[in-house]
Amino acid sequence: MDIGPPRRAAVARWDRLLGQPLRRRLRLVVMALALIAALGFSLRWLYWQFTHVVLDDARVTSDMITLASRVPGWVKDLPVTAGDRLPQGALLVQVDARESALAVQELEARLAGLAARRAELEAQRVLVDQQSSSQYAAAVARLDSARAALPAAEADRRFAEAEHGRAGQLIGSGAGTRQRLEQVRALMDGARQKVIVAAAEIRNAEALLATALAAREQLNVLDRQLESIGPQLRELTATRDRAALDLADRTIRMPFDGVVDRIYIDPGEYVLAAQRIILVHNQAAIRVEANVKETDIRFFRPGTPVRVTVDAYPGQVFQGEVDRVVEAATSEFALLPSPNPSGNFTKITQRLPIRVQFRPAPPPGLLRPGMMVQVEAEARE
Repeated sequence: MDIGPPRRAAVARWDRLLGQPLRRRLRLVVMALALIAALGFSLRWLYWQFTHVVLDDARVTSDMITLASRVPGWVKDLPVTAGDRLPQGALLVQVDARESALAVQELEARLAGLAARRAELEAQRVLVDQQSSSQYAAAVARLDSARAALPAAEADRRFAEAEHGRAGQLIGSGAGTRQRLEQVRALMDGARQKVIVAAAEIRNAEALLATALAAREQLNVLDRQLESIGPQLRELTATRDRAALDLADRTIRMPFDGVVDRIYIDPGEYVLAAQRIILVHNQAAIRVEANVKETDIRFFRPGTPVRVTVDAYPGQVFQGEVDRVVEAATSEFALLPSPNPSGNFTKITQRLPIRVQFRPAPPPGLLRPGMMVQVEAEARE
C-alpha cells in the first residue's frame, strides 16, 4: 500500500503552521531594532542640537589680492594662466619698459657728469689752494724784504744829503773842490733813488700780497660751486630713483607662494594706471569666515575649538579654532542702510562675522576660496 504522497502533504502543512509565527516574530524583532535605532539617532540628534551650535553661513576664504599696474603701458609678456601655482617672486606680467629704461640711463649719465664736474672742482680747488698759498707766502716774504730795505735806503739818503751839505760848505770856504761836490751830489741822488725804489718795492709787494689774497678768495667761489652741486646731485638722484621705481613697477611678480585665480587682460593690451590685471590668493592663509547669530555669539570666543566639515568632502572633518570675532554686525557694513522713518519695526536677529583658523592647516590646494562649509562648536558659555 503506497502512503508516500499523503505524508509529504502533512509535513508541508505542519511546516507552514510553524513558519508563519516565526516570520512574524522576525519582522517584529527587525521593526523593534529599527525603532530603537531611529530613537537612538533621534535622541543623539536632539542632544547634539541642544549641546552644539552649527553654522551653515560659512565658507572658505583666503587673502585674495588683485594686482594692478601703477603705470600705464603695453602688456609685453603674460606667462601665466589661471590655476597656476607659483612661488614668490615669479613673473606674472611684464609691461613695456623701454622708455623707462632709457630715462634711467639718461639720468645715470647726468649723474656721472655731475660727479665728474664735482671731482674737477675739487681738483681745481686743491690747485688754487696750493698756488695761492705759495703766492701769498712769496708776497709776504717780498714785502718783509722791501720793508727791511727801506730804512737802510733812507739812512744812505740822509748820509748822502749830509755829505752834500758839508761839501757845499767847503766850497764856500774855499777848502773844497767842485769835483768833490759833484761826486757827493751824485751819491745823494743815487741814495734818493734807492729810497724811491725801496718804497716802490714795498707797494709792489703789497700788490702781490693783495693778488694772493684775491686768489685765496677764489677758494670761496669754488666752495660755493661745490655746494651748489650737492642739491643738484640730490635732485637728480631722486629723479633717477623715481625713474627706477617706474621701471621696476613695470614688472609685476608674485607677492607670495600662491595661486593665480583670474586674469583680466591679454598680452598686447594697453593697461592704465591702477587697472586690475590679475587676481591671486595665498594658499598658506586659507581660513574659514562665518556669520554667527547674535544669540549664539557667546559660544564663539577667540580660542574656542570648532569642527569644520566641507560640502566638497563629505565625511571628512577638519579641526580649527576661533581666531577672532568682528566687533560689529554685518548690517553695519551694508552699502544700502535700512532706516526706519515710518516707525514700523521688525526685529531681525543680526549676525556677527568670525574667523576660524585650521589646526592643523590642511594640505595646500585641498581647500579653495569660496567653498561652502559647516562650523560646529559646543554650546558652552
